[in-house]
Amino acid sequence: MIDSFGALGGRMGRSWALGGLVALACAGAWAGENPLDPYEGFNRPMFAVNEVVDKYAAKPVAQIYDNAVPLPLKAGVGNFFGNAGDLWVGVNSALQGKFSDAGIDLSRLLINSTVGIFGLFDVASELGLEKHDEDFGQTLAVWGVGGGGYLYWPVIGPRNVRDTFGWGVDFYADPLMRVRPVSVSNSLAGLRFVDIRASLLPSDKVVEEAALDKYAYIRDAYQQRRRNQIFDGRPPRLDD
Repeated sequence: MIDSFGALGGRMGRSWALGGLVALACAGAWAGENPLDPYEGFNRPMFAVNEVVDKYAAKPVAQIYDNAVPLPLKAGVGNFFGNAGDLWVGVNSALQGKFSDAGIDLSRLLINSTVGIFGLFDVASELGLEKHDEDFGQTLAVWGVGGGGYLYWPVIGPRNVRDTFGWGVDFYADPLMRVRPVSVSNSLAGLRFVDIRASLLPSDKVVEEAALDKYAYIRDAYQQRRRNQIFDGRPPRLDD
């Protein structure tokens, strides 16, 4: 998995936050000499753990979902979760000073939540309102917070230090975590995780065939993608 986002409830989120602090301390103790991957001694074992979890749990479930669920229904599921996230996307757009984008994000939320039937249909895109992809890690980057070292976490995948903390804020701001009862919130989070993992299935073969070192391939792909996200697809030259 290149990048899977999922959570199974507030209690798990608190455990991740505490565990993340402990793991960051351990990662610091295992820091290596590679400036692009100073915590490689921590990351590779975590990557190996994630590969086992993915092989025997996440990927098989995603494959069953992908094969069993009709394409229109899968599209509706993806649209629903995308719409649920547009409010937080809009908040981050505003925090980054992109007020026009924030207006579009909130307009998308309003249109898709009403005309689009709770976000099942992406009517806003049909009307020409572009969907954006902003999170708190990107907001911190725009505010000048450095990325820190690269980290690889089981289940949630690749992050750096800044984006790990950004993910924690995103988790607590997630509207699905406010749904009650908790069993419904957990079910929605699990469905979103499976839907995202299923959407990544086509990339699995590409990674397997292209990568001599799968860990390094995913690390480099993450860093390049993240840089493009932060600079909205127009990153400056690295030697500038």
